[in-house]
Amino acid sequence: MAFFTARKPGAGRVRSLAALPAVVLLGTVALSACSDPGASASGASGEAQTTAARNGVVYNTSPDQQRIRAEKDDALAAKVPELIGKDGKLTIATTAGSIPLTFHATDDKTPIGVELDIAQLVADKLGLELDVQVTSWENWPLKTQSGDFEAVFSNVGVNKDRVKLFDFASYRAAYMGFEAKKSASYDIKGADDISGLKVSVGSGTNQEKILLAWNKELEGKGKAPAVLQYYSSDADTILALSSGRTDLNIAPYPSTVYRENTRDDLKVVGKVNAGWPSETLVAATTLRGNGLAPAITDALNSAIKDGSYGEVLERWGLSEEALPESKTITEESFAAAQGGATATGAAK
Repeated sequence: MAFFTARKPGAGRVRSLAALPAVVLLGTVALSACSDPGASASGASGEAQTTAARNGVVYNTSPDQQRIRAEKDDALAAKVPELIGKDGKLTIATTAGSIPLTFHATDDKTPIGVELDIAQLVADKLGLELDVQVTSWENWPLKTQSGDFEAVFSNVGVNKDRVKLFDFASYRAAYMGFEAKKSASYDIKGADDISGLKVSVGSGTNQEKILLAWNKELEGKGKAPAVLQYYSSDADTILALSSGRTDLNIAPYPSTVYRENTRDDLKVVGKVNAGWPSETLVAATTLRGNGLAPAITDALNSAIKDGSYGEVLERWGLSEEALPESKTITEESFAAAQGGATATGAAK
């Protein structure tokens, strides 16, 4: 298992805008996240250290991230549960699976991305050293339950199955994007728009759950369902799309936007909430009842207030997924949280 320990607060720039439960196995659709692990900047764009995108963002894909940093807040640090803070580290899991969310830098080993930048702000605010552990989607639920990971920052969406085992601190809107070749004329808004098309999707993911529901809807109408196609890696998926072997790919919306703005052959042709038919949010994921989620929520709200959170999202071209406020979401508060799962400027 690879790991990366970020520099301590103060080493980078400081910006001023701003009882363990038994292991329970749930279905893969319920606990899996939203993309395949293993994406890397070098695999996507050669050995370039930066990528200038058409949306005006210059993506830094080098190991030297010069992250936006925050100062320790003593009041927030005091809220960290003693068992978690005693080693001075915030040990988080990520999957390094999807640019620009979390992926490997041009050295093919250093995990970087917006998820880790947000985690860094949280660790800084709480006075902890960020310890990043790269894992697979299949492993993070069990290893978070066992205590190997204290939090997960990896585009994890909140859903009714996960809240039975984990608590959450929301920090980003959660959308899936449909992408196609630039010459395509698709406009994907619902089930009818994918009838008969070949659509690539990750197995056991939220987006697969959406497509299966849409196919059931199509079959109920007597229409041809979409043909779902599965590939072992992000690179294979995009190669199939660009070569015409698939008509569409559904993936985390930030990744589809990244490709639209850094490639000449692909474009975004649709957007759907990751919690369809309801709404959901991306959130830091912690063990249910261990007291860490509220501390992370407070750290996120401090970063939102001082502007550092907004700077991180802007750095990765994800400002439209910003939340006006982080909230702690538990099994008890889940229903109410669903009703408010809308990000400013992001709902479409």
